[in-house]
Amino acid sequence: MRTSFDFAPLWRSTIGFDHLADLVDSTLRQATEDNYPPYNIERSGEDHYRISLAVAGFGASDITVTAEQNALTIEGKKPETAAREYLYQGIAARPFRRVFNLADYVQVKQASFQDGLLIIDLVREVPEAMKPRRIPIAGGAPAASQIEQKKAA
Repeated sequence: MRTSFDFAPLWRSTIGFDHLADLVDSTLRQATEDNYPPYNIERSGEDHYRISLAVAGFGASDITVTAEQNALTIEGKKPETAAREYLYQGIAARPFRRVFNLADYVQVKQASFQDGLLIIDLVREVPEAMKPRRIPIAGGAPAASQIEQKKAA
């Protein structure tokens, strides 16, 4: 059962969060889509992440990984082969497209293929100009010079 949420009151009282509204809407739409191939997202450090996709039946040449601004797209398609007669076919090799939304400053560092898993390493690198910094407060006698004078005496 899918419930629908009305975010109109929230969007009405916020300014500049249009991207967030689009992200929520697209996530709700994707919830009903196919969950193939299965994947894991793990944190391997404070600013390091890893996405692992189980892509059994695909080779490294059958998969494309594209990093765009704030999005990582992974697509897989098997080349056409001669028709086979399967008695039972449990390994899915159908084409897929999986899109991951990335936060600001998250960069794809590398992609590798190992033991039927596509492994993509990500890292968040915030530029120095965007990191928080302490601002000294001017006015009156600086506290640092008072402490230094006490130490000298």
